[in-house]
Amino acid sequence: MTKRTSAKYKIDRRMGENIWGRAKSPVNRREYGPGQHGQRRKGKLSDFGLQLRAKQKLKGHYGDLTEKQFRRIYADAVRIKGDTGENLIGLLESRLDAVVYRAKFVATVFAARQFVNHGHVTVNGKRVNIPSYRVKEGDVIEVRDRSKQIAVVLEATQLAERDVPDYIDADHSKLKATFVRTPGLSDVPFAVQMEPNLVIEFYAQN
Repeated sequence: MTKRTSAKYKIDRRMGENIWGRAKSPVNRREYGPGQHGQRRKGKLSDFGLQLRAKQKLKGHYGDLTEKQFRRIYADAVRIKGDTGENLIGLLESRLDAVVYRAKFVATVFAARQFVNHGHVTVNGKRVNIPSYRVKEGDVIEVRDRSKQIAVVLEATQLAERDVPDYIDADHSKLKATFVRTPGLSDVPFAVQMEPNLVIEFYAQN
């Protein structure tokens, strides 16, 4: 079980935004952050504060990745030709746990990480239990036969609060999905505005 599962909505409250667009988010009811100092008046953020917040929000959206994991993905994005911010989003969206979440095989990205860890998913017919596994364009991701009747899977495919993006071709009758293409920022159905350019600035300056 991921250590953040029980407290995942603290991320929403810390950011002051419903970063997954979920109806149960406490941000829908409370506009202040978590903890005893959460109701203090918010001051204007510095440039560093804005960059840090953008990084925390993007990192949190993908299951609150560790700083080491996130910095490694940033380093890979820098090495790829093209816009580093777009590359960063593409790399995050090509993580196996992110694809499982986007395909609506499970309800949350935290559940996706656990689902992959427990060996319920195959990529091109081979079982993969590494959430950070990088899916390539054309790869076929499928829920294993023995896992297709798990209640959380059946419930997730019926969720009305989000749709499967067009860079993933999902067949919920077979619980199979194809990673059609690597998306850019404008393709990803983020519930709130993400600013990868500020994340790039943060790492470039720190």
